[in-house]
Amino acid sequence: MTAKVYGLEKCDTCKKARNWLQRHSIAHDFVDYREQRIPAETLKAWAVAVGGWEKLVNRASATWRSLPEARKTPESAPEWTLLIKEHPAIVRRPVLVTDDGQVSVGFNDKLFAQRFAG
Repeated sequence: MTAKVYGLEKCDTCKKARNWLQRHSIAHDFVDYREQRIPAETLKAWAVAVGGWEKLVNRASATWRSLPEARKTPESAPEWTLLIKEHPAIVRRPVLVTDDGQVSVGFNDKLFAQRFAG
């Protein structure tokens, strides 16, 4: 199985995920979504796959907390995608997409071990 890891180059959690994949010899590509913006349709698909925008977005991030209150209540997919386009760091990291189409957010050893078992 191969994977694509989406995140930020300097994100410690993204680095841990990438190191885990390397240690377990799992082929993967890394995409920094500040450098390569994610298309709106892809963001919508990720949101559906992980259980909604609330699970895709990290409301604990410094970027989210610094947003004006009026921006913290998007009511539609176009509003969410515009907000993410303007502030890509609000996406929970890393986003992992495997070649079977599964999408997950975040990293921990157990999650990745389950995901790549077998």
